[in-house]
Amino acid sequence: MIFEHEIPSGSKLYFGTSAKVKREIEFVSAEMLENFGFEEIVTPLFSYHQHESFDDKKPLVRLNDEENNEVTLRADSTADVVRIITKRLGRSTGSKKWFYIQPTVTFPTKEQYQIGAEVIDGTFEKITKTTIMLLNEIGAMPVMQIANIRIPHLLNEKYGVSLEVLKSMHVEQILAADLPWIDQLARINAVDDLSDLSVFPEDIKTELEKIKEATQRVAYDKMVISPLFYAKMRYYDSLTFRMFENNALLAMGGIYSVDGVEAAGFALYTDECITSKMSKEEDK
Repeated sequence: MIFEHEIPSGSKLYFGTSAKVKREIEFVSAEMLENFGFEEIVTPLFSYHQHESFDDKKPLVRLNDEENNEVTLRADSTADVVRIITKRLGRSTGSKKWFYIQPTVTFPTKEQYQIGAEVIDGTFEKITKTTIMLLNEIGAMPVMQIANIRIPHLLNEKYGVSLEVLKSMHVEQILAADLPWIDQLARINAVDDLSDLSVFPEDIKTELEKIKEATQRVAYDKMVISPLFYAKMRYYDSLTFRMFENNALLAMGGIYSVDGVEAAGFALYTDECITSKMSKEEDK
C-alpha cells in the first residue's frame, strides 16, 4: 500500500531550510556564470536523442509522442545543450558559453538537480577554475581529482590491461601486467609525482604531460592525480576532473566531444552541494 504522503524512492523533496539553501545556491551560481559571460539555457524535459548518449539504455525513462515516436525524459543535459546550440540555435546566436540549472531524470524514479555549463571549444583550465570559484562561493573547498581517460584506453588498446580491471581498480591485477613502468604509473598520486616522466613510453608520457600542464595552469591546493582512473564516461575522452568532499561527489567535468563538436563542461550536483552547505552552517 502506498500512502498519500509517500514519494517515490530517488525523487527529491525540498522544504524550509533545504529549499532556501537550494534557491540561494542556484541564484548565486546563475549570477556568477552570467558575470563570466555565460548565457542561460533550459532544455526540453523530453528528448528524441538521449539514447544516442547512452550505451546502456536502461537508465532512460521512455515515453511516446502523439505520432508514437519514442521520446525519453532528460537523463543528461550536456549532449542536448551542445546539439541544440550547434544544430538548432547556431544561426541565431554566436555565444559559445552556456549554463543550465535543471534536473535530470533516470529510471526508475531518480531525480538529480544540476548546475552545469558547457563551452564550445572550451579549455580544461577555464572550466575547472569556474567550478572552483562556484564551489568556493558556497563555502566548499573539496579535493580535486584529475585524470585522463585516454590513459586507461591506451593501456587497454596497446598494453593489454583490461578496462574492467581498471574500472574496478584491482591493483594487483594491474601491477601484474608485464610492463616495466606500470608500478610507477600506479604510484602517481600527487602533482610532484609528475616531475620526471622519462620512464614512460611516449604515448603514455604525452597524456601524463597533459595532466601535468593542467595542474600547473589550474594551480589548486587540494589536488590529487589519478592516471589509472577509468569510468565509462559518456563523450569524455581526455582530461577530466572530479571534486570530492567527505566522499561526496560535488562536481565533475572535463574535455569532451559530442557529434564531432569539441567542448569543455562541468556539472555541480546540487543535492550534494546543499548537504555540504547545510552541514557547515550547522557546525557554526
